[in-house]
Amino acid sequence: MSTTAFATNITHSLSTNNRRNELVTFLKDLKAECGTLPPEKVLIFLGQWFHPLHYFPTFLSRLISVTPEIETQTYVSRILWEELGEGDPNRAHEKVYIETISDGGFAKQQVAGTPPLDATRKLIEGYKQASTNRLSGLGFLYGTEVVDLPMVATIGELMRRCTGKRNLPWVNIHVAQEPGHVDSATATLKPSFTGEEQREIVEHAEQMWTLWIDFFRNIRSEILN
Repeated sequence: MSTTAFATNITHSLSTNNRRNELVTFLKDLKAECGTLPPEKVLIFLGQWFHPLHYFPTFLSRLISVTPEIETQTYVSRILWEELGEGDPNRAHEKVYIETISDGGFAKQQVAGTPPLDATRKLIEGYKQASTNRLSGLGFLYGTEVVDLPMVATIGELMRRCTGKRNLPWVNIHVAQEPGHVDSATATLKPSFTGEEQREIVEHAEQMWTLWIDFFRNIRSEILN
């Protein structure tokens, strides 16, 4: 099988995965179920989301360090460069996130200082563990990028309903950059992996989607129960 055909095969397997689809469906249902939340409930979302947002650049850095191929390092570095502001720290995603929520009337410490829920801690630990190995890291990376926009859209919509603000810079920057992130994540899967390596990548992507489902279920429980 050619490298191109192999990459097409693994990305098709990942993009059509049942667990990925389960997460996307869960997000749609959650957005509809939550309706318009009061600020204190939206803060639960914003505070828990801060933890994976804050850790993601570290995950990318660790993945680069365990990846031997310079091509893969380059693709992951492109994502990291944008996450950290394209050379301008003020444009780093975490900074834009904090500015967006501050403009929406939420205090930085209310979000950045929120203790993680149990599922949030497990999610971060999953990213830490995945970044110790190239294949598990690639599974987590691709799995993240192909669901990032639905996750961001869900939180962004809840913010809009709560604050009435339509222009959210943190959402805007994801809309602008995410297609490139998906392309870069897809490019990391172009090397010729063995069948066993391919299965390992898919298994870790499924693990990551499961952790995210648990993350949002934990938040849902805190908000609605």
